[in-house]
Amino acid sequence: MNVLLSISILGLLIFFHEGGHFLAATIQGIKVNGFSIGFGPALIKQKFRGVTYSLRAFPLGGFVSFPDEKESDISLNDPDLMSNRSITQRAFVLSAGVLANLLIAWLILVGQATFIGIPNQPDPGVVIISTQQAEAADKSGLIPGDKILSINGTKLGTGQEAVKSLVTQIQSSPLKKIQFERVRENETQVISVIPSNAKGIGKIGAQLQQNLPRQLTKASNLGQIIKHSDSQFIDILFKTVKGYKGLITDFNSTSKQLSGPIKIIEIGAQLSEQGSSGLILFAALISINLAVLNSLPLPLLDGGQLVLLLLEGFRGKPIPERFQIAFMQSGFFLLVGLSILLIIRDTSQLKIFQQFINN
Repeated sequence: MNVLLSISILGLLIFFHEGGHFLAATIQGIKVNGFSIGFGPALIKQKFRGVTYSLRAFPLGGFVSFPDEKESDISLNDPDLMSNRSITQRAFVLSAGVLANLLIAWLILVGQATFIGIPNQPDPGVVIISTQQAEAADKSGLIPGDKILSINGTKLGTGQEAVKSLVTQIQSSPLKKIQFERVRENETQVISVIPSNAKGIGKIGAQLQQNLPRQLTKASNLGQIIKHSDSQFIDILFKTVKGYKGLITDFNSTSKQLSGPIKIIEIGAQLSEQGSSGLILFAALISINLAVLNSLPLPLLDGGQLVLLLLEGFRGKPIPERFQIAFMQSGFFLLVGLSILLIIRDTSQLKIFQQFINN
């Protein structure tokens, strides 16, 4: 059930992203001829009012397509063609998916605070969300769901301060044995972990999160709802941007933390086990990640298309079509290839797969 919830949330957030592009185009009167969730062969296809809606085989994203002057029934000078609209109007369409994901993430957090409640103060300790195979955390026996209450006999405290304290002590202890007080299914045990050395910084290969309580408190007023939601939204957005920045500044270390669809779904299932707070955190986190990822100036992503649009504005005329095609095709093979590699890697790390190959 948790896995199905994670898949449903991921698909819904992709739908909202593409829906942002679709809505931004239609409210401006720009012609749209396709709305697709996924890539590759169409599994389900239905045409309605000139737009072909489809669900495709590879759920790695989606796209909204626009007719062009090459189609026999389209006039070269049709003002409702995307290519004939101003740069400002096209930029709005291209950026609307990112804006939709950011808005949805904020509304999710507001919805939680309004209708479900605001989390109480976090419980003591830090929760292990995921571990990387053959890294220090994995070698020491840590698994997703474990709670770390202290390090070297010192209590970690609660909330983000607990996470920061644990990260700081791990980073300052490369190749040094440290002691974790671990809680798993109400059983407490002290285990040893030896962080690896990454350019003088200790790393254990684990994703950490504050220990969120299951209990929620009803918000007392609108101001409390907005304040809490804004704080959560900004915190998640800041950490997401910082994570992608790390891919540029320290790719060798940060690339190991990249997650494909399989790992994302697994993390969602783990977070949902913490109750509604964990599931809502997963939805907001993925929505913001989709927004930041699509903002990157890479081929095929919204940010890459905005770069082409910006170049067109500087040149005063469209970028040559052959260059646009080459740019987009390179992005397609890059992203699909990366996605396949991540799927293979993440699948090989699943417990059920490990049990299968070890039998």
